[in-house]
Formats: sequence, C-alpha cells, structure tokens
Amino acid sequence: MKLSMSMFSSFCPQLPCHFRAIPTSSSSLTKPCFRAFSTTTVRADGSSSSSTRVGFLGLGIMGTPMAHNLIKAGCDVTVWNRTKSKCDTLISLGAKYKPSPKEVADACDVTFAMLADPESAVEVACGKHGAASGMVPGKGYVDISTVDGGTSKLISGHIKDTGALFLEAPVSGSKKPAEDGQLIFLTAGDKSLYETAAPFLDIMGKSRFYLGDVGNGAAMKLVVNMIMGSMMATFSEGILLGEKVGLDPNTIVEVVSQGAISAPMYSMKGPSMIKSLYPTAFPLKHQQKDLRLALGLAESVSQPTPIAAAANELYKVAKSHGLSDSDFSAVIEALRVKLQS
Repeated sequence: MKLSMSMFSSFCPQLPCHFRAIPTSSSSLTKPCFRAFSTTTVRADGSSSSSTRVGFLGLGIMGTPMAHNLIKAGCDVTVWNRTKSKCDTLISLGAKYKPSPKEVADACDVTFAMLADPESAVEVACGKHGAASGMVPGKGYVDISTVDGGTSKLISGHIKDTGALFLEAPVSGSKKPAEDGQLIFLTAGDKSLYETAAPFLDIMGKSRFYLGDVGNGAAMKLVVNMIMGSMMATFSEGILLGEKVGLDPNTIVEVVSQGAISAPMYSMKGPSMIKSLYPTAFPLKHQQKDLRLALGLAESVSQPTPIAAAANELYKVAKSHGLSDSDFSAVIEALRVKLQS
C-alpha cells in the first residue's frame, strides 16, 4: 500500500511529566526523532488519548487486558487474534478489527504483538499475511512476546527490511499485573521507537527498561523467568516437606512470606497451592517453555544452570500429567505424584 509523504509528520515525543521515573541501562536524555503520524495528548486526570493508530496482535491471558488498558486510556486500537471471538469484548469497547496481522500493521502506526511462543511470534510477524507485509518506513513493530534472542533478531530483520523500526519488549508480570497496568517492560532495539512507544508502555506497565541491542530484552526476560520457575519448584518442595514432617502448610507460607526470602509470589500462590487450586495467571506450559529457552541461552555461553535444569524436568513431569494449561504453581503436583509413587 503506497502512502503519500503528506501523511507523515516528524516529531520528537517528549514524555509528559506525570509519567513515572524510568530505569534504563543507558542515558535517556537524548531522544532521537521517529517519523510518526501524530502526537499523544494527556488529559488532566493522567489518562492518555492518542490519534496515533495502535495495533495489537494476540489476545490471550496477557494480551486482552493490555489491549483493554490502551482502549480505556483513549487510544485508537485495532486488534487481531487467530480466534476472532476473543476480539469481541474489545470490539464492544471501541476497538477496530482486521482479519490478518498484515492488515493491522497496514492500518496502524505502531503495532504490538503478544504471542505464546517463538513459533507463533515468527508466524504472525513474518508468515503469509504477517505483520511485516504491512510495514513501511515510519511504522514500528513492538514484540512483547517472550522468545529467545535468535527469534527476536529474526523478526527484527524482517521488520527492518521493510524500512520500519523494531523493538522487543517482553514483560515481567502475569495476568493481574496486566489487568492493573503494572507490568515491567524489558525493551531493546530501535531507541527512537522506544521513545515513541513509551506513552503506551506507561499505560500498560509500571516501569520500563531500555537494554540496548535486540536480544538483550529477550535475555533479561529469560533470566527473570528462569529464577521464578526455580523459586516456585523449591517453594513446592518446602511446602510438601513441611507437611510430611507434620507442619501446618499455612504457617509455612506465612513464615516464608515474612522472612528474608519473602517474595509476593509465595503469599499469592501458597494458599491456593495448599488447596490444590491453580487458577491460571501464568500457564505452566509457558513457564516450562521459558525454562527451556533459558537453558538454551545458558548452553550457548557454556554457563552451568543445574538448579534451573532440575526445575525444568519437574515442569515437564507436571505437563505429562495434564497440567499444561494450569497455573505454573501446579508444578507442586509433579512432586505429589513422585511422593505417592
């Protein structure tokens, strides 16, 4: 689709003063220009309205609340999902719909993608009718999926071949933080697109980090999820060991949640784990996928990760018992099975 040059206007977006402080790994004082179509307006109540057209691809557990927050903030949002019915709620709230990633990218200035795994991320970006087919100079593609660095660089190459800009921005956080706009964005890639996307990231998250070259965002996300998966496996072992020797598991959770090893995950997940309830905030199959990718990253630099490797095996056992779509805290069931066998 040809776009006349009159549709383009240059601007260097200045972040409004109400936005939170932003940790970065390098100075953010210099803000390169990004060619875009329009500017962002911030209302007195702190919400944001923008005539910049925003695309959102992938409406799962994370993507739906993220897109919802953009719509709530007054953004012009166009959505796509493989299963169209998942778009219906957002359409009723004011989102537009396009039947392919290509058409979303063609209609929008900045397109976000939140897909489940590397294969889906590549297909949606680079496949037949993929987003890259609708990209041209002046547009931007922000991949917020959790993938490995190699996949991120592959997608980046396809997007940049069109003259468009690319930013990887995987998120730290699960369903509730996504609903509350409390995600942490781990970004890397084109700095000018980072500056342009910043107001939208601030709608969906509580903080954002710019980490430099493409691949660094993916690496950071895999390190974080490797730690999280290993922590949950050890927490599960502790609960079951305590039960085995006669301790009240509720008291174990309370003690752990108040000490030096306290983490919000323990107090949030512990009570339901004791009751063998696993409402899905972060699917177990995705946690195992992230552990697998983290182990691959470690292998590529000859870094031993024996604890993460052992945790990965436990998640694989849990998957074999039909727990893939349960919350990742269901990994405790893999240990229960082993104890009973």
